[in-house]
Formats: sequence, structure tokens, C-alpha cells
Amino acid sequence: MGIQNQYMRFIGWLTVRLNHRQQLYVLSLFVGLISGLAAVVLKNAVHFTHQFVLEKGQLFQVNFLYLAFPMLGILLTILYVRFFVKDEMGHGITKVLYSLSKKGGYMKPHNSYSSIIASTLTIGFGGSVGLESPIVVTGSSMGSNLGRLFGMNYKSIATLIGCGAAGAIAGIFKAPVAGVIFALEVLMLDISVWSIVPLLISAVTGASVSYLFLDPGASLHYPLQGNFTFHNIPWYIALGILCGLVSLYFTKATMRIESWFASFKKQRVRLVAGGVLLGALILLFPVFYGEGYDILNLFFQDKAEEIARGSLFFGKMDNMVFFLVFMVLVLLLKPLAMTATTGAGGVGGIFAPTMFMGGFTGYLAARMVNQLNFAQVPEKNFILAGMAGLMAGVMHAPLFAIFLIAEITGGYVLFIPLMITSTIAFITNNYFEPHSIYTHRLAKRGELITHNKDKAVLTLLEMDKIIEKDFITVSPEDSLAKLVKAISSSRRNLFPVVTGRNMLVGVVLLDSIRHIIFNTEMYNSVFVRDLMQPPPAHLSPGESMEHVMKKFEENEAWNLPVINNGEYIGFLSKSKMFSFYRQWLIEISDE
Repeated sequence: MGIQNQYMRFIGWLTVRLNHRQQLYVLSLFVGLISGLAAVVLKNAVHFTHQFVLEKGQLFQVNFLYLAFPMLGILLTILYVRFFVKDEMGHGITKVLYSLSKKGGYMKPHNSYSSIIASTLTIGFGGSVGLESPIVVTGSSMGSNLGRLFGMNYKSIATLIGCGAAGAIAGIFKAPVAGVIFALEVLMLDISVWSIVPLLISAVTGASVSYLFLDPGASLHYPLQGNFTFHNIPWYIALGILCGLVSLYFTKATMRIESWFASFKKQRVRLVAGGVLLGALILLFPVFYGEGYDILNLFFQDKAEEIARGSLFFGKMDNMVFFLVFMVLVLLLKPLAMTATTGAGGVGGIFAPTMFMGGFTGYLAARMVNQLNFAQVPEKNFILAGMAGLMAGVMHAPLFAIFLIAEITGGYVLFIPLMITSTIAFITNNYFEPHSIYTHRLAKRGELITHNKDKAVLTLLEMDKIIEKDFITVSPEDSLAKLVKAISSSRRNLFPVVTGRNMLVGVVLLDSIRHIIFNTEMYNSVFVRDLMQPPPAHLSPGESMEHVMKKFEENEAWNLPVINNGEYIGFLSKSKMFSFYRQWLIEISDE
């Protein structure tokens, strides 16, 4: 009880003694601290769970336990979600984007811890996914709930969500600059000094916590080995194109396989299908076990032949044909292993799989160039550039990819090749796919918030909240006398005409009947059906506000009816939309 009193006293002090901006700075420090600790807990938990599981069998040896381990981890995840969380876990970063665009920044409290436990169970037992998305959800949820606790507005809550994401990324990678850029580029937060300062505070705090407490064996670090030389620029350009195409395959394959798993209505069918498929893939290609960062380390340790240990290709990697077949199969099957994990019920993200495929793409490209004597390019630098290129293509976040790889390598020696490869990969992917893997679903439904304030406001507006239902309805069989009576008691100049089953059949405009409403001789001889006209267009519930505005402009209308399968619901007016638009614009603009 004493702790609770101290807690409430602290909240009262923050609220009374500090102004809004000072409160935000203090909260961003707390969010960064908690996000960094969560990243450390998750990374260490998976690291030690992974070690425990591997004691039961040696990775890279033919071991049929790998058929059972991944399914066991996914089963434990499903049981945890069903009996403890009792909610859909969903797609990690897509969930954060959806909360920003359609839920006013609201994230359920369980998101502050559930993803940590679920992803530990999934990945610790061999799930072929990454930890980064779960930890971003964790940090973002902490920011969201702290902002709501202090009664902050949408703009501030969105900033704190970004702080949670920045602190989480900074903590898990020890990369504070990349954390800030992730919040701005991937979550598409508004760029201003007002919003960047809290992000910087959270990112630095999260990274500092990670440096203090993260186990060295669990941290990701690839030291630079070799300098950039100007004459390799054409090869980095070619690598960028290749990464763009591979990232396009990654996105399309992931979406298609996810749809296939979604076609199974029963959870146990998805578990068996995904678990068996994942186990079989890991048995044939042990490189798919877990996140895959340890596999990339083998390239940097000059042990490339070890990546095939336990597979049919081990001992044959010196043969160019076998090497090429192995690498291509890994690239083709990695999206299947990843999606089998999540499709079966596991929890994890696409960060690690993307970097894994990028590393393999870079090494494959460099090895082929060197073996065919086209030139001599640095294989390890190409691995790093490939990782950046795949992230830029899949996530549509070239800046984040550049700075993340620069920070985890401990220097900016490769800054130019990273920029070249990431930019070309992004352009190549964007030519075929205008949205990232995170935003594809939301953009398709018109629920994606962007840096464009007009589009952002339209995304945030919800039709259900601005439908007007105070219009007096009339029947097509009503006489002019009854219509005049309705006019006398209405504040509107428009009257929806509905049948007995509330089906909209037309509208009556006051301006169109003004010349006869005082002609009493016509009161009983003229009926509404003679006076009504069809509306210029109609709207449906849930229709995106961008489409709604387009219909208003195309039809030059000020009011449009909202109907659901023909049934009348109400009207949407352009003036009401403009009023709400102004309110939201003030809400999301800088203070």
C-alpha cells in the first residue's frame, strides 16, 4: 500500500509541478528505461533458453529432436496466449501502426509483457523469427499506457509510443541513432524538434541500459574488416538491385504463405501444419533454427563451410554448383520457415529473418563475383551491405537500415556502400510494391497514417463518430401535407425517404419543393414519391475517409447518406467533417 501511495504521489508531483513538455521529457526517460530493460530481459531470456535447448542436442548434427523442439515452443506459446493473454497477438509492428492510425494510440496493457513471454517460448525453442518486433510492441505499449495514465493528448501519446519503440530498438541492438530513425521512418511519426528530443532521451536511455546489463553472448556485433574502395561501387549498385528483388520475393512470399495458413480455420490444424513444416525445414537446413544471427557470425569468422553442417550439402560447399544450390534454397525457403512459425501460432517478427536473408544475399553475390573472376570484392562488407539492402527493401526504411548496420559494426567506414545498396534496393522494391511489409495490410484498408498531415487526419477520422442521425425520415407514400409538417419540425433542409423496412429509396431537398409547400391545394394530391430524387452517391460504414472525401468532391455534394446493404443509417455532412478535421489537425500538430 505504501508503494502505491508513493506512486500516486509521484504522479501528482509530475502533473502539478511540471508543464506538459517537461512531463513528456520525464516520461520519455522512464519509457526508455523500461524499454531498455525489457529488451535486455527478452534478449537474455531467449539466449539462455536457446542454450538450454541446445544442450539436449547439438545443432548442425542430424538430430530428430529438431522436429519436436519448434512445435513444442509454438504449442507452449499457443497455450500461454489462450489461457493467460486471452487476446489476439497479431502482427507486431503492424499492431503499433494500427493503434496510431485507428485507435488514438491505445494499446492494451498486456502488450507491455505478453510479447516478451510469447516470443521467448517461440524463438527459444527454435522458431525461425526475430525478437525485434515483439520488443517494439512491448516498448510502444508501455509508452501508450503511460501517456494515457497521465491524460495526455493524441500527439503526446503517439510520441511516447515512438519513445518506446526507439528505446526498444536502441536496447536490443545497442544502436540509439537507429532507434530514433526507426520511430520516425517506420512508425512515421511527425518530424520536429518537439518530437525528436523525447525520442533521443528514450533511445540513449535504452541503449545505456543494454550496455550495462545485456549478456555479451546475446548482443549483436559484427566488426568491420576492410575498407571501402571506390572501384567497387558498380558492384554495390548491382547488389542493391539484387537485394531489391530478393526483398520483393520475401514480401510477396510471406503474404501468400500467411494467406495459406489463414485458410485453415482450426488452430490445431495450423499448429500441426506449421510445426511439422518448420521442423522438417530445420532438420534439412539447420540454419533456420532460431533467429539466425549466430549463422551470420560464421561468415565473419571465415567458417562459411560450417553453415551447411547437418544438411545434405555439408562437405560439398567448395563445389560451386552445390554452393549455389544451397544458398538459393536457403533464400527461397527462409520466408516459408518464418511464416510457418507465425502461421502455426508462434510469436516473432521479420527483423532477424530479413537481416539473415540480407547477409546470405550479400555473401552469395560476393562469392559469385570472386569465383567467376569478374573482380575481387570484400565478402564480409557485402554481407553487411546485403543486410542493409534487404531491410531497406522489405521495411521501406533505407535510413534506418543504413544507421543500424553502421552502429552494430561500430563505425561509418562503409557508410557510402550502405547508402548505395540501401537506396537502390528501396527504389527497386518500391517500383513493384509501394508499401512495406508492415504497412501493406493497413494501406489496403486505408488505415495507414503518413507524414502528410491531410492524409493523416483523414486516416484518424472515424466515420461512425461523425454520422448525423437527426434527419427526419419520410415515407414515399406520405402526402405533401405530411411532408410540410415534417419540415416545420425539422432543422434540416434534407429529408431521407425510407420504406417500412428502413430501406433508403431517395431524398427530398427543401430547395426543390420550396415553390409548392405553401400551395394547400396540392397537399393531398402530391406525394413524396413524386418529389423525391436519388442521392448523388451513398457511403458505406467503415469506408475510408479518403474515399469519402473523393465521393464528396466528385459529386459536388454537401451531404451523402450512409447505408448498410440498402438500410438507412444517417447522413455524413461535409461541414461536420471539416469541423472534426480542424480539431484533429490541432491535435496532431506541434504545440
